[in-house]
Amino acid sequence: MLSLTWRHFRRHKLALTGMFIVAVLVTGAVAIPAITGYDPGRTKILDRYLAPSLEHPMGTDSLGRDMFVRSMDGGRISLLIGLLAMFLSIIVGTFVGAIAGFYGGWLDNLLMRVADIMLTLPTLFVAILLTQLLRAGVVPFLSAGIVPIILVIAVTSWMGVARVVRASFLSLKEKDFVDAARAAGARNQRIMVRHILPNAMSPIIVAATLRVGAAIITESGLSYLGFGVQPPIPTWGNMLRNAQSEMDYAPWTAIFPGLFIFITVIAANYIGDGLRDALDPHHVER
Repeated sequence: MLSLTWRHFRRHKLALTGMFIVAVLVTGAVAIPAITGYDPGRTKILDRYLAPSLEHPMGTDSLGRDMFVRSMDGGRISLLIGLLAMFLSIIVGTFVGAIAGFYGGWLDNLLMRVADIMLTLPTLFVAILLTQLLRAGVVPFLSAGIVPIILVIAVTSWMGVARVVRASFLSLKEKDFVDAARAAGARNQRIMVRHILPNAMSPIIVAATLRVGAAIITESGLSYLGFGVQPPIPTWGNMLRNAQSEMDYAPWTAIFPGLFIFITVIAANYIGDGLRDALDPHHVER
């Protein structure tokens, strides 16, 4: 199955390109600050607003910090937030969708109505409100750093995954292999985890790849508005926020962080498209 999936996936050239781009960004975000030995937070006032050059490929910012190294370091934080928020939203959405689709009845109605209510609320407003509530809380590890942003993004993005998983469980629980497992004495929990869930992994995997890009966009929006990751921790979003008043005389301070966001989200979406085609059970090989 893995061999067949890879054979279909590698025919999607844009998906392969997206995977290569994400691999390069992840490698650069992890390795470049360590290889260069350049401290992303080191300031050098005499080098303020230097245009892109061989010494500084992406120029410098208002404090003389190298934009290339700082963008790579900010990418590490943005990608980490995107991946962790994706994992949390997938776990919550899969759990809620599996319970609703398998048991049905009043439990299904209750969980889906909660999801409907969450979908009707303005995501950005809810994210800002929850972020401020978490930062003002009494739990130390939930009030600082990137943890509040990860939790907020996960809380506001599990509903679509839950609907996809619910639809898969509603269809799969009527199959003959589920009746056979129940006749063999398997309990409901075992049927859900060992028999239905593996057959519902395809849409979950596709939803996971698409959620990474959406999580990065949400984090960037929150940071741009000043409610996301707070300086001096760099992310692409708060780098854009700091650059909004510098567009007239140092446009590179906004162009490169925005370009990284654009490229990463496009690459993640193409990977999702490739996986959707590769995991399609009705795929016809010509």
